[in-house]
Parts: sequence; C-alpha cells; structure tokens
Amino acid sequence: MTANPTTPPGNTDSVGTATAPADGNVVTPVSPALALTWRPALSVPPPRAPEADPVRWWPLGVALVGSLALAAHVWNEHGALPAVLLVLGTALGFTLFHSRFGFTSAWRQFLAVGNGTGLRAHAVLLGTTATLFALVIGTGTGLFGSAPAPSAGPIGIALFVGAFLFGAGMQLGGACASGTLFAVGSGQSAIVITLVGFIAGSVIYSAAWPLVADLPALPPFLLSDHVGWGGSWAITIALLAALVVGTRAVQNRRVPPPVIAPPSARGALRVVRGSWPLIAGALVLAALGAAVLMVSGGAWGITSAFNLWGAKALQLVGLHPETWAFWSQPDQAAQLAGPVLQDKNSLTNIGIILGAAVAAAAAGAWKLHTGLSWKLVAAGLVGGVLMGIGARLAGGCNIGAYLAGIGSGSLHGWLWAVFALAGTWAGLRARTLFGLGVPKPSDSVC
Repeated sequence: MTANPTTPPGNTDSVGTATAPADGNVVTPVSPALALTWRPALSVPPPRAPEADPVRWWPLGVALVGSLALAAHVWNEHGALPAVLLVLGTALGFTLFHSRFGFTSAWRQFLAVGNGTGLRAHAVLLGTTATLFALVIGTGTGLFGSAPAPSAGPIGIALFVGAFLFGAGMQLGGACASGTLFAVGSGQSAIVITLVGFIAGSVIYSAAWPLVADLPALPPFLLSDHVGWGGSWAITIALLAALVVGTRAVQNRRVPPPVIAPPSARGALRVVRGSWPLIAGALVLAALGAAVLMVSGGAWGITSAFNLWGAKALQLVGLHPETWAFWSQPDQAAQLAGPVLQDKNSLTNIGIILGAAVAAAAAGAWKLHTGLSWKLVAAGLVGGVLMGIGARLAGGCNIGAYLAGIGSGSLHGWLWAVFALAGTWAGLRARTLFGLGVPKPSDSVC
C-alpha cells in the first residue's frame, strides 16, 4: 500500500490520508455486519505495524539534555510546582506521541468512512478522566496547597461558533491543540505552520475581544451541582457507553478500512520505542491529566498559552498589547506581566514538545519534513488561525473544553463536542480546496 505524500510516516493526525494498495487494486469491502459484534467490522484486517527505524541518537540526546536542563532551571528559578508541571507535560508529550493519540484523525475517520476506533479510545480517556476528576475534586485532594476545581464554561453563541471554527480548523491544519504540540516536537515542519497560525489566531481574538466579550450566554451547568459527584460520574459514564455502542453500530454498518499502523518496536522495547495501543495511551493521559489537576488546582489546558506567547512576541518587537482591553483585565494583566515559565499551560505545552521529541527520537521517527507545497502551508495557516480564534471564543480546545469539560461533568464540554463535530464535517469538505486527502471506503487504511 502507498500513502499520500503529504502524510508523514506513522502520523495518523497529519494532513494526508492513506490511499489504495500499491498494486492498484481497489479493496472491496465485505458485506456490512448487522450484528453489534464485540470486534467492529473492518473491510480488511488491520495492517501489521512495520518495524521501527533505528534510534535517532543526536535528536534523542539533545531532547533529553534539554528537558533535564530546563526542568532544573525552572526548579531553581521558580520552585518545585512549575518544575513538576513541566515534567508532567514532558510525560504527556511522550505518551501522546507513542500512542499517536489523535483527536483530528479520530473525528475525520469516523465522519468520512465510519471507523470509530479513535472515538472509542476517546470514550476510554473521557471516562477515566471523569472517574479521576470525581475522586480528586470530590475529595478536595490537592498538592502544593491547591484546591482542585472543575472546568465549566458558559453556554452560548461564543461556545457554539468557537467549537465549530475549531473543528473546521483542525481538519485544515492537520492537528488539534495537543496534536500540534506533539507533532512539532516530533519534527513535523508542516505542523509548525499550524502552530504559527494558532498563535496568530489567538492574538486576533485578543485584539478583537471587545467585539465578542458580551455575546449572549447562559451560566455554566455542572452536573455535580445538581446530582453530586457520584451522580455526575454515573451520567457521564452512561453517555460514554452510548457513544461506544453507537460508534460500533455505525462501523458495523459502513465496514470501513482499518486505521494505519505506525512503526513500532516489539516486546518490552515497545514502551520506549512505540507504538502503544490507543487504550494504553488513553489511560496514561487520564492519569497525567489528573496529576496536573492535583498539582495546579486546574485541569490540563493548552490554548491560553498560545495567546500569551503571541502577546509576548508582540512586546519583543516593540508593540504594546498590554494596552488592549483584553490584557487590561486583572487576571490577564497578571499573566502577561509574569514570566512564561511560571504560566501553567505554557509549562505543560513546552513539556509536551520536549517529551514528544524524546519519544520520536527513541522511536527513530524524528525527522524534519521539507519541500512543503504552498497549498499545505496555506491550509496550515488558515487552519491554525481558525483554531486560535475558535479556542478562545469557546473558552478551550479539544483538551481544555472537550476533555476537561466532559471530565468535569460540564454541559459545555458535550456541546463543544457537538459543534466541533459539525465543524469537522465542514472542514473535511474544505480540505479538497487545498488538495488535502479525505479517507474513502476504497482506501486500504484510513
């Protein structure tokens, strides 16, 4: 089988998609399975993962030394709490890369061909996160004097429009918020363009904030405020179970191609040379997300840091975003005045990039991709800008709104998912304008 040349090897969240077998024969799907079988139907058996390439020692050494040196510097300059957040971010990046845990690809595969493998992994991540959040927040278990709190956002026009824009943007940019960071760490130069657009979109939002600050919205709705943490957990798990059953029913009816298998080492080396099963990645990510909550008092988030990075960059070139209405608010003014290495989301973001670099180099997959087409660059920029604006409008991304929101039992997390899924549908159609592939039933893998 062959792959679209815009698809970096082993990255199922990238801008390309796999095509038909190399011999030119089109895969003929088997008859749809009507029964809700334990193993959802696929048109052909899943491919065996190719052997991982040799370790990239120079990138691995640089990433390891850089991670350790930065953690030591942060500990020395800012204390233990920021250093722990940086280390947790590094572990998140290591896990995201080795499990290739995708949000963009999972939604693309389900809408395009009906493969719900990724969405069922989401259900495991969300359910485990909801369980751990209920235990941590319900018992008030915090570290470093923190008081863990749920993530809940207002429900209104900004949420709906922002989630839709984000869903469309991640299909054009080739990655979500977490996917952008771990792809950049693994050396994917195409996604650097997406990150630049992401930061630019965040800056555009903060500059235009007075225009959207007062859009109609209802107050946040937390299940735990009405049925307690036990009831909130039970309702969330029931909804996720329905998601699992629904995606299996759709997959059995549509009989899609299987998901591509990234290169991997065998045996015990698989732990450090990948690739991990999606379920293993989901469980580890949930545990690390709960650790971020316990350490900082707030859920794992990503995109507010991009807004900060953009504002800091403007200050470096002599501009004054601190005079804007958005950055004049007390909390935002304090964030902008402080160092980046004391900002919670910046620390975990930087850690994700470093952790993914370590994982990619260990797996032999760290390499810079050159020769980008103008269409790929344009799609990355447009997609990044849409995600930057969308995440700020909605008060979060696939991590801060979707994962943290649903994990907290917040209605806004579920609504974010609905509107982001609609945006994904629109984004899939927009991909063809930039010459980007979309999975088809006749593909050998998706």
